[in-house]
Amino acid sequence: MSTTTTSTTTDTATAGTDPTMDAIGRAVVAGRAGETRSARRQLLELWSETGVTGDPLHRCSLAHYLADLHDDPAQALAWDVRALDAADAVTEQRVQEHHAGLHIAGFYPSLHLNLADNYRRLGSFDAAAEHLDAARTYAPALPADAYGDTLRTALDEVAEAVARRDTTRRPSAPGPTA
Repeated sequence: MSTTTTSTTTDTATAGTDPTMDAIGRAVVAGRAGETRSARRQLLELWSETGVTGDPLHRCSLAHYLADLHDDPAQALAWDVRALDAADAVTEQRVQEHHAGLHIAGFYPSLHLNLADNYRRLGSFDAAAEHLDAARTYAPALPADAYGDTLRTALDEVAEAVARRDTTRRPSAPGPTA
């Protein structure tokens, strides 16, 4: 996932082929290459195919990445809430089936960070602080690598912005720029 997300693209550690996760990965690459509309369209099609009762890992990943493709914090918030709800239904076994190196606990710092940042951008600083606290509770599950460092830095950035009551978009935030 983005600088505030958990990786969902497949690699050699993947237990099996998952066409939906592969398609999500391709859309994410397109979105990061600046093809926001195309990426959003691809992910929305996958969301429709998956449905609200489909595989929770697919729903979590789709919603998480769809949130990153919206500059409007209210639209991003709606998708990030869906991602968190879906994560609560993902089992450790399902995550391991997708990628042996992933753990569902590692999703939560990013999911709560994104919610905190959306609430902050909307001026709901108390809600932002609650999600920052939740993200920090899960932060020990972050890996000691560049991804973990990026998330820890983003947590600090959002916390500082909340303290300043700043609602502007962070330059390091994932997604399209206005």
